[in-house]
Amino acid sequence: MKTSFQNTILITGGAGFIGSNLCEYFLNSGQKVICLDNFSTGHYHNLKDFIKNPDFKLIEGDIRSIIDCNLAISGVDYVLHQAALGSVPRSINDPITTNDVNVSGFLNMLVSARDAKVKRFIYAASSSTYGDSEGLPKVEDIIGKPLSPYAITKYVNELYAEIFSKTYGLETIGLRYFNVFGRKQDPKGAYAAVIPKFVMQLMNYESPVINGDGNYSRDFTYIDNVIQMNALAISANDPNAVNTVYNTAFGDRNTLNDLVGYLKKYLTEFDSKIADVPIIYGENRSGDIPHSLASIDKAKNMLGYNPKYSLEEGLKEAIAWYWDNLK
Repeated sequence: MKTSFQNTILITGGAGFIGSNLCEYFLNSGQKVICLDNFSTGHYHNLKDFIKNPDFKLIEGDIRSIIDCNLAISGVDYVLHQAALGSVPRSINDPITTNDVNVSGFLNMLVSARDAKVKRFIYAASSSTYGDSEGLPKVEDIIGKPLSPYAITKYVNELYAEIFSKTYGLETIGLRYFNVFGRKQDPKGAYAAVIPKFVMQLMNYESPVINGDGNYSRDFTYIDNVIQMNALAISANDPNAVNTVYNTAFGDRNTLNDLVGYLKKYLTEFDSKIADVPIIYGENRSGDIPHSLASIDKAKNMLGYNPKYSLEEGLKEAIAWYWDNLK
């Protein structure tokens, strides 16, 4: 996103996995970046490569505080709202905190964005919004009933964004992320995402546990595809391309068994003993969607989206990063 002028972009959750990658990309593109994060799930080490960049500003604050939101958004052109409490299991264990962050915090950010008259508010939506809809591929205007508190919060975000667009004229774009993975994704903690968690376990010769028989499938989406979508959402000029939501995915699906096979294949190139690590199968996880596959036609047609990284291509990049940073 090279431009002849400099925008100021607020990235909430900017110390997290996706947020820190977005910070780095837009700084490298010549923009000013403000990061708002309370470090509940983000990490300072994700910012180390650019923390001293004069175009970068870190605000340690919480989206649940309207004061913090107003402070961070002052003078901002665009908002990339990534801050949230992810994880379906976390939301099942603690629906109140998930709602507080993902709904009340989101509403705070919308109000601040409206009052600051930002040019556009782009936010991380979720494929979990499709809920119990069984049709494949997932098309943006056909959703089912949510299957978890987390999914409810992300759907409520979309409803609030639509209301703020219609009522206050705030331009919004929601990006429904599908199983994003890549560099800087945290492999540790009770709610770690499956790819970094499995990578770390395999590197330590520990058996990954697959929920169910491994035939659930996902549209795994490499971080650089997500970065591309956020950049396109900022630069979109067509009025018909805003105030809507887009699937943010590669547009293909792989089973968990496929995934583990690829992980072992690429990790074995670094350590041949990983090939012999057995896989364990457990119970299906409550709230999980059996199959997920995105139609990306809308993003292609309206935004010019052209994802570069398949699961295999992304895993090669991600595993090399994990090997260098986790070993």
